[in-house]
Amino acid sequence: MNIIQKVDRGIMKVEEWILSYSVILIAVMVAGNVLSRAITGKSWAFAGEISEFAVILATFMGISYAARKGRHISMSAFFDVAPPKIRKALAIFIPAVTAIILFVLAYYAYGYMSTVMERGRVTMALQIPVWILLTFIPLGLTLGGIQFLRNMWINIKEKEVYLATEKKDYSEN
Repeated sequence: MNIIQKVDRGIMKVEEWILSYSVILIAVMVAGNVLSRAITGKSWAFAGEISEFAVILATFMGISYAARKGRHISMSAFFDVAPPKIRKALAIFIPAVTAIILFVLAYYAYGYMSTVMERGRVTMALQIPVWILLTFIPLGLTLGGIQFLRNMWINIKEKEVYLATEKKDYSEN
């Protein structure tokens, strides 16, 4: 296994860890806050902030993981009925356009994050700098863009149609 494959596997493991623990954290915060309200009559002031952070993590870091596994939302009615040559062209074109869009969004998200950092905004309860939470938005969008470029590249390189780097399109069979 070469260095790029090792880095890719490492990134995938980090994404899996982030996604798993973000969902667990959301569940703990929601259930814990409900129990706290039921038992003590008071909510946790920090539960909303931690849950929001976990949702941002799961959403934006999940973009790359979903693209890697071919589990992203797609409107494939035209793709599914297209002949093999058009399907192959679409399997190159669609990830390329998606990657460009994600990179543009990452650029704007980074600009927004930088503005928030300059202003010194912090969360209400935990007093955490908001830019730390926002860092995962451009990071996730960039990783997603890279993953879609990989999806495009495998379709350029291989004869078969791939929906993701690890998932072939078996609808032709």
